[in-house]
Amino acid sequence: MNSLTARLKNRIPTAQLLKYALVGLLSNACGYALYLLLTELGSTPKLTMTALYVAGALIGFFGNRRLTFSYQGGILGSGIRYILAHTIGYGINFCLLAVFVDHFGYAHQWVQAAAILVVAGYLFVTLKLFVFKATQ
Repeated sequence: MNSLTARLKNRIPTAQLLKYALVGLLSNACGYALYLLLTELGSTPKLTMTALYVAGALIGFFGNRRLTFSYQGGILGSGIRYILAHTIGYGINFCLLAVFVDHFGYAHQWVQAAAILVVAGYLFVTLKLFVFKATQ
């Protein structure tokens, strides 16, 4: 394997990406279904997203820490970095709802579905490079 291929393989960890996608698909599918149900029952989109975001982030910490990234470092340091990463992810999600639903009038269901994908991409990179960074 040439040097460029080896570097790309290290930067784009296919197995980690697939594990992350599996954890995310399962948790986000359940969370999105619950989001649709709760908003249909009268809860506001941003309040519902907030509650489900916190619950999903808590569950995701343990799933991604062990399953996706096989992180062996301390739980306190990674936990603090995880909270920071998710605070930014939450802000992205909240802003997408505020701008596209409140300002432009798009249906919250579609905006939230797109926001899940946007935040998931941001989080994969952040978790890989910052939160659960491999120690050398």
